[in-house]
Amino acid sequence: MNEYKLGDYLKAINDTKVDLMKDDPLWEKKYPSFIVNRCLSMFWDTIESANHMNINHHLDRKVQFHYLLNSIRKRKRFDKLLSQYKAKNLEYVKEYYGYSNDKAKQTLNILTKDQIEVIKKKLSKGGRK
Repeated sequence: MNEYKLGDYLKAINDTKVDLMKDDPLWEKKYPSFIVNRCLSMFWDTIESANHMNINHHLDRKVQFHYLLNSIRKRKRFDKLLSQYKAKNLEYVKEYYGYSNDKAKQTLNILTKDQIEVIKKKLSKGGRK
């Protein structure tokens, strides 16, 4: 049984240029158009194509996929999404140092787990745990 993963759609659009919907109709049914557009909007060279598909959200999923497949140049695009653990720690670093998101992300890469725990303890406001 096939697994219809978001990564497969993005890899086809960005890198392999394989038409996933050609043989299996479930690829079309499972296509997450909003999420694909959101992922593509993170890059300067694909944001316009993603915006066109957001405007034309009423089009069939197959049409949206083929537009992105054929209009976006082949290139490897990677984006490191923040895990939930890092997102919580990011808030602690932002509050402790008074940093913006960008500076806090850079700082989070430098800090060790022990240092983050010290920051959490200093920012603890009491109450039940």
